Amino acid sequence: MGTSVMVTGAAFAQTQFVQLNGTACPIPAVSHCPDKDCSSDRVIYPGPTVEMKSRRTYFLDYPCDLKADEKVTLILSLHGGGSYANWQRHYFPLVDYKDKYRLVIATPSSPIRVWTEVDDEYLRGIVESVLGQIGKDNIKSFWLVGHSQGGMTSNRLLRTEFFSTKVDGFLSLSGGRIGGNPERASTFAARGAQDSTNRGNSTNATQTQMVGGVNLTAMRAALLKAPETDFSFIYATGQRELDEKGLPSASSWAEKYHCGARLAPREIQDIKAGYVYDVSRQNPPNPAWGLLPAPGKAQLYVYPNCADGKVVADVVRLEKGHTEGHEPVITEELIKLMLSAPGGKLRQTS
Repeated sequence: MGTSVMVTGAAFAQTQFVQLNGTACPIPAVSHCPDKDCSSDRVIYPGPTVEMKSRRTYFLDYPCDLKADEKVTLILSLHGGGSYANWQRHYFPLVDYKDKYRLVIATPSSPIRVWTEVDDEYLRGIVESVLGQIGKDNIKSFWLVGHSQGGMTSNRLLRTEFFSTKVDGFLSLSGGRIGGNPERASTFAARGAQDSTNRGNSTNATQTQMVGGVNLTAMRAALLKAPETDFSFIYATGQRELDEKGLPSASSWAEKYHCGARLAPREIQDIKAGYVYDVSRQNPPNPAWGLLPAPGKAQLYVYPNCADGKVVADVVRLEKGHTEGHEPVITEELIKLMLSAPGGKLRQTS
């Protein structure tokens, strides 16, 4: 599908704005949640944009004043197992910063709520469609973002030729740490290994063996060795997800790029809560899995002076579990960290 042009108002009569995939760009963004109590029907909505090969839908968010030939950052954001596209879109609300930081964000949805290799063609189709309209030369960098099993899937995608030759960075949101994984808290899977049909639920990434018919144990085992391609890597996790040892102080991924020793953490404070949480795990509450959204603090750890300008960093959200939605300040800090990394892989591909 080609790029169409829309002109908004007499004051902008000479300015041409791009409309991607025929997707309107309303303000506020389509199906945006309120500050709290986002309804179930809104959370489970899979998005209005159609991927033409599979005819499956997804969310495509971009600056409403996007101009032809403007340089942007492309992000593919994957929900966790048992979750939904619009839950992911508010768990890590990139959509709130698309205009300020010139982001084009595709948030797809698995019909079985768990990612498998069957979804790869759909994901490739989304990326190819966006690239075909924006143009590779206008993508400053391309990042994968994934929560829980969506992070595991991002890790797997980085081992495929299509994504390994295009992706500049990977942000894992409690989806596994490349360079040495921390251990989970003993209470992380307090409700046991079971599929959930409740909205907003994400993959139990440690003790659950099967989710939606997917063998997570085998999937994790296949990802133990780091991908061979080059990319910047950021890992974010909730403090309550981790056991008493906490976050490892070293990273073999940082060693790969000859980064310096990890710096002392920089503290980030939020006075506003995130949008979403897992309503299915609140009776009784499980702090390791996640409580209600609340303001909070986070610690940002950076490995400095990495080769080729690569970014390697860890973030621990204090007194948070696996599923509380990210607060606005830590979300923006993670975006700025992503944008500080070098890009350009797409421009090197044929």
